[in-house]
Amino acid sequence: MDTTENKWAVILIGPPGSGKDTQAELLARELKFVEIKSSKIIEDKFKLADPNDVVINHEKELHASGQLNTREIVDAWIIERIEQVGATGVGLVGNGWPREIEEVEAEMKAVEKFYSKDSIKIVKITLSEEESVKRNSKRRVCEKNGHPIQKEEIDVCPEDGSAIIFRTDDTPETIKKRYQVYMTQTQPVIDFLSKKGYNVITINGEQPIEDVHRDILDKLW
Repeated sequence: MDTTENKWAVILIGPPGSGKDTQAELLARELKFVEIKSSKIIEDKFKLADPNDVVINHEKELHASGQLNTREIVDAWIIERIEQVGATGVGLVGNGWPREIEEVEAEMKAVEKFYSKDSIKIVKITLSEEESVKRNSKRRVCEKNGHPIQKEEIDVCPEDGSAIIFRTDDTPETIKKRYQVYMTQTQPVIDFLSKKGYNVITINGEQPIEDVHRDILDKLW
């Protein structure tokens, strides 16, 4: 595949703790693509909303409990962002979407407005529930932009200078809930995309970060 025209769409899908954030960031940086991260879109919408917005406050409660946010709302937000990035003519790295069967057709239709089907790559990262809980229970991120932090010895985000924090929703109970939600609602998305003829690449997410990244790049080509 030739990346010189920057017309790829690489979409990462995997359970909590599978390394989607880190891998999406590495790919976007190396390929000079723009990352479209569903959790970042949701968090930005939450931050910008009126504190008295009843709809947004309900979405915040869903998010904190480990449930998926309302499909129609998030779907519209993601499609809006796909169209913004696609219109610039650069490649994109999708992170955390599509999440449900009901979202797939609308979101992939938006992607195909700007990227040909043979240039759309679905990267499925696998991870056990046990490893998901283990990883997420000690996950640290930058307070400002959610950048994942791997090094334990640093206290300031190297990306934006903000504080490094533990995610408040990363309790073992909530992580297990998110993992089960993934298996029942998001795993079928991958099967659907495969049946529709999209190129689905399976990656073992239990490897070290560098090995996962290398495997993704090897299989993209």
